[in-house]
Amino acid sequence: MDSNCFNWDAAAFFEKLTASNKFALANDFRFARVSGLDGFLSQIAKALSTKAYVAVNDISSGGIEINNSPHTRRMKTVFLFMRHKVDDDMARERCMDKMRELFRQFMSKLILEKTRLEQDSIYLDDRISFTEIDKYFYTGGACAFFQIAVDTFTNLVYNPDEWTE
Repeated sequence: MDSNCFNWDAAAFFEKLTASNKFALANDFRFARVSGLDGFLSQIAKALSTKAYVAVNDISSGGIEINNSPHTRRMKTVFLFMRHKVDDDMARERCMDKMRELFRQFMSKLILEKTRLEQDSIYLDDRISFTEIDKYFYTGGACAFFQIAVDTFTNLVYNPDEWTE
């Protein structure tokens, strides 16, 4: 496997952002690494004293595109969570507003990271969607997520040394 593939550590990047962002600190966001949506749900369910999370999925989906410039794409998911009073729609909306603002601030740093990564032939997709999760997903908690597509060059030159035929 090409050693240059997937060498952007999204979890470390967002852990550092969470620890250094004044808005995240003021709103008690804590960082966690999780495995998928089930891991995220488990994290927020077991840590009842934690008010808010930024959680990065340590697994990713993706594939290889075979064309004139072959590349491998991996999707990294970042979950956001804030607790609020049960059945308080106004509190939920305030939490969603805070998560939207945190997303905006994170994207302002991601623009700089995107430029840095391109020097190493790692490309972040320009479009990053913010998705709010239905209010019935977790009682007393507002949830959202965004995904970042990471593309890296993939050498698809046939190498006969890799085959027995």
